[in-house]
Amino acid sequence: MSTAAHAQPSSAYTRRRSLPQRLGPLRRLRRVIIFTLLLCSIPIGFSYVGAITGASNSSFTIRSFEWLRDHGAAQIASQIESVYYSMNAPSTGGAALHKLPLTIRQAEAAVHPPNVVPLISPALPGEGVWAPSQTFAGRNSPVQVTQFRSDPLYPQMVAGVAWINTSRTWVGLYPGRLEPSVSLPRGPMMVPDASRGRLLATFNSGFKLSDSRGGFALGGHTYAPLKAGLATVIGYKDGRVDIESWSAGATAPGNVSYARQNLPLIVMGGRPNPNLSDGPEWGATLGNAVRVWRSGLGVDAHGNLIYAGANDQTVGSLAQILIHAGAVRAMQLDINSYWVTFISYANPFAGRPASLLPTMTRGPQRYLSPDDRDFFAVTLR
Repeated sequence: MSTAAHAQPSSAYTRRRSLPQRLGPLRRLRRVIIFTLLLCSIPIGFSYVGAITGASNSSFTIRSFEWLRDHGAAQIASQIESVYYSMNAPSTGGAALHKLPLTIRQAEAAVHPPNVVPLISPALPGEGVWAPSQTFAGRNSPVQVTQFRSDPLYPQMVAGVAWINTSRTWVGLYPGRLEPSVSLPRGPMMVPDASRGRLLATFNSGFKLSDSRGGFALGGHTYAPLKAGLATVIGYKDGRVDIESWSAGATAPGNVSYARQNLPLIVMGGRPNPNLSDGPEWGATLGNAVRVWRSGLGVDAHGNLIYAGANDQTVGSLAQILIHAGAVRAMQLDINSYWVTFISYANPFAGRPASLLPTMTRGPQRYLSPDDRDFFAVTLR
């Protein structure tokens, strides 16, 4: 027999031996799991990339955190924030301030609500004194601002407060680019050009609807059902504005122009809500006790609005600030440094904008270009 005759079977045997071994059940399952995870990651990746590259005026970090919250990781994001703020919580005591961080200070208004009584003695120049925020409506300004040290235990903590005369102003609610997260006409998503000639102030609205679980009505239409017992900014078609615990049903009545809800009231009858220590009631956010930037809106005994914003506040301390400034009913608005904003305009057409506190993170040009979140604008009647 020739050598070639023996080579062919040997070559065929080698080819048979080179075939891959069959996978065992465990290895096969592992490969299926890996393939499935890779397949599932494709739409997740597209979602994340779309969130951070889409039209927005929020930073990359903020958009990343918001994407986590919206895709099943809200608790993780809140825990990260809670740890961060707890590590950076203010200490009691410290050196006393020698002046307030005032950015606008005119002469005291000719007509103004009672000045806020300072809580720390001696009072600093201008502390608790209401001053006009602008010059074009005379000294009887319909929007007035002040600052005061809000807690004797924290002598460097300063609250900014604004008083809004609702009989001389229109307070409008404007949707943002992303919030409220319901289908509705978005409009300009900023202060309309036609309203800027008489613009007095702008300020932030409440939590995302997914966090507050509240309702939203605008232009006489209800876009998210209104919930009984939730704190609500109510704008009536005759121009009145009020803050109430909602009790009028899931759909806004015909005389309501807008209704914006955000958690329960934090001030009722001039006193703090007795449930302010109940963390879960305040939603899947940072809760009630972590000291962060917070904002709130109240109404005084005469029906005028009081806005308050300050850093290093709990829900309870925010309620005390609003009460001390004259609020008989009040609600918490948005929290965290990136969202708390109050801007006044000293001149017509949004001229000389200034933040209520210079430490507010967002600049005074916010709301003059499209913004991600809904907000309020105050114009002269």
